[in-house]
Amino acid sequence: MNFELVANTVRGLAIDGVQKANSGHPGLPMGAADYASVLFLKHLRHCPNDPAWPDRDRFILSAGHGSMLLYSMLHLTGYDLPLEELARFRQWGSLTPGHPEHGLTAGVETSTGPLGQGASNGVGMALAEAMLAARFNRDGHKPVNHYTYALCSDGDMMEGISHEAFSLAGHLKLNKLVIFYDFNRITIEGSTDLAYSDDVRKRFEGYNWHVIEVDGHDYEALDQALISARMEQERPTLIIGCTTIGKGSPNLAGTPESHGAPLGPDEVKATKRNLGLPEHQDFYVSDEVRAIFEARRQEWQKVRDDWEADFKAYCAACPEQAKAWQAGYNLEMPVDLYKFLPDFDPEKPVATRKASEAVIQKLAQAVPYLVGGSADLAPSTCTLIKGAGDIAPHQYAGRNFHFGVREHAMGAIMNGIALHGGLRVYGATFFVFADYCRPAVRLAAIMKLPVIYVFTHDSFYVGEDGPTHEPVEQTASLRIIPGMTVIRPADPTETGAAWVTALKNTAGPTALLLTRQNLAVIDRTKYPKAAMLEQGAYVLWQSGKGKPQLIMIASGSEVELALKAAETLAADGVNVRVVSMPSWELFERQPEKLRRKVLPPSCKLRLALEAGVSLGWERYIGPKGRMLGLERFGLSAPYKVLAEKLGFTPDNVVKIAREMLQG
Repeated sequence: MNFELVANTVRGLAIDGVQKANSGHPGLPMGAADYASVLFLKHLRHCPNDPAWPDRDRFILSAGHGSMLLYSMLHLTGYDLPLEELARFRQWGSLTPGHPEHGLTAGVETSTGPLGQGASNGVGMALAEAMLAARFNRDGHKPVNHYTYALCSDGDMMEGISHEAFSLAGHLKLNKLVIFYDFNRITIEGSTDLAYSDDVRKRFEGYNWHVIEVDGHDYEALDQALISARMEQERPTLIIGCTTIGKGSPNLAGTPESHGAPLGPDEVKATKRNLGLPEHQDFYVSDEVRAIFEARRQEWQKVRDDWEADFKAYCAACPEQAKAWQAGYNLEMPVDLYKFLPDFDPEKPVATRKASEAVIQKLAQAVPYLVGGSADLAPSTCTLIKGAGDIAPHQYAGRNFHFGVREHAMGAIMNGIALHGGLRVYGATFFVFADYCRPAVRLAAIMKLPVIYVFTHDSFYVGEDGPTHEPVEQTASLRIIPGMTVIRPADPTETGAAWVTALKNTAGPTALLLTRQNLAVIDRTKYPKAAMLEQGAYVLWQSGKGKPQLIMIASGSEVELALKAAETLAADGVNVRVVSMPSWELFERQPEKLRRKVLPPSCKLRLALEAGVSLGWERYIGPKGRMLGLERFGLSAPYKVLAEKLGFTPDNVVKIAREMLQG
């Protein structure tokens, strides 16, 4: 098999794409082309005619800046990516953006570019494969039997998230995860010697990985390394490939100049001459290369067709498992999830994190493919699915993850699980540590992944732990992420509705913000149903009929505060409305007519209550409104003391309301 011809073709496509765009990164595609040619031509199992084939091997270009490597391989292997799109690299409306984008280009498994994220997604994909294999492989059938490959750069290895994710992968013995480390020793600033001298072999051996070191341009060595990786049964594999960045360029190979800028017209011609490519023909692919991949496509199609035949036999032999498979991959749920929710006694206050725990147990029965875990905080976040078993080395049939103290990796691994398909995943930590997850959270929103975050201890009511553990700005910081749905339920009944809403949301991530402290249970025989949460905001109570004099708008724990204050004002004859607003995003999706009904424009006096920064609330309170928020960090004291000192009391709310009414 002519690996060199294919690799040089990829190099030519990459330098042409970057040169035409006058922007991009030619060095990595040129340096890693040899590995890519061996992987795609001999080892990777996929089907360009069926990019969503469940049992395909996954290939992730974690070093997403080298996107022309991936685009070139996708074009050559037969995905719906014509040569014209390679020529439109980095242009408006093209299928070849600067970094790979999942959902835009067929064959792109995940959006990469922020270094370390893609490889960490790969850990999630490999974990999902192991879990689904444990659930579905039986009776001589293996519908789940594939590998996850990722290509990492020096930068991926430096990023902190890679340490978190690779450590967990080694602990869990994810032997079907194979990482190729493109060890070219070059970053933007120059040689990696400037800031990086890790002994990567020792590091990964310490993580319990299988480590192989090869010349990244030796086709036979690369082939043998991949064979060895596939034979490994106990550990994930790291292939350290020593490569030359910009390989093939006579003057820029091995230099930082080839990393992130076009080679230039003269160097492009010189490189093509050096590689045996026509120097005056852009985006050249020979007939021989086309024939090589046409033969390979037929092989891939047969593998996929054989799998399809076996899967039909599996469905006939194991109908219950087949039904569960379909439910997981299609995210099917019972029509009425509300009927599974627990009841809460209005006489017994409950923290919404504890209410969430009760809800999880019920919904886990209704949705068998629901899995989740915590960053070493399950006893505090109350997110364990009881009796469902733990995920552990060689024990993948359970439903509870133990991510360890690895919030960033947890977020990225959740993304990988969601991208893989077949499971619905949630992850939990204290809300203040959402900042540690944020890069992965942002990517979940970009990719529209239906992951669920359970963020507990949601305000200064954390109390004695003090400002380092009391989220103040985090609610606002999540709300500004496009595509993120943030829900802060007011009581245990809204918590159940929040979970149902989160499960229904398959078009993006959802964050549930839950309390540490107990909250009164709203008696739904006297107040509107908790399912009203699905519209984002609703009228919970009004003291009189007709136009209200004052509207109190609150989320989460402050709804209870608003109700208490409103009752005092009502006793004085004020027609006051209390609006529970658990989710801005859900509310903004409602028709204007409904939104105006909940918040009538004719009522200008509006008081918003939320135990966090006020940023953004101006859109709902208007120029005559006021906000009781927290424009400072928290303090260490019992939470009831903090509430009094910071003004989150019924008396203070009544005082503010009276000032507003008096003008």
